Amino acid sequence: MTSPESTTKRAKLRPIPSFIFASRWLQLPLYIGLIAAQGVYVFHFWLELVHLLEAAFGSQTALQALVTSIGYKSDVPVPALNETIIMLVVLALIDVVMISNLLIMVIVGGYETFVSRMDLDGHPDQPEWLSHVNASVLKVKLATAIIGISSIHLLKTFINAANYDEKVLIAQTAIHITFLFSAIAIAYTDKLLNSSHQNTSH
Repeated sequence: MTSPESTTKRAKLRPIPSFIFASRWLQLPLYIGLIAAQGVYVFHFWLELVHLLEAAFGSQTALQALVTSIGYKSDVPVPALNETIIMLVVLALIDVVMISNLLIMVIVGGYETFVSRMDLDGHPDQPEWLSHVNASVLKVKLATAIIGISSIHLLKTFINAANYDEKVLIAQTAIHITFLFSAIAIAYTDKLLNSSHQNTSH
């Protein structure tokens, strides 16, 4: 009779499969690089926020930095913050937050799925979506996040539409619609695969 210890004991891999399986750790520098990229986004977020606060208190230097960063153009000089500039800056900040959320999803979900378990079960800060994440779920979530980011970019373009060519507006709208249909196709394909898998398992 086999003991529980022997049944739970890990089977020792042969050298070549072990080497191939260990190659997953080559992805670790990629995730570390994404963490560094997120640090750049955090710095950019606070820089824009500080410029917004300084401009609100009358700093012309900060105001010009904001106008340049958001690509706002006007036929008349901009002496102070107006509603359009504030809205464009806030949308840019939201855009940074959403991209940062996307990075976290890729870093945490990708590492958990493709590199190694993080053993977060029972941790009070464990993300709700991580408990049932896999490659298919990660794809759908990433597609949904990209649609959200594209929506913010499209809204920024429409608010500042006077400074864009009509072809640019049409192109951005078409790209957003393409992202939307791509996400729907990915989600539908994932649903079909899960259905077929459940049917074969019965």
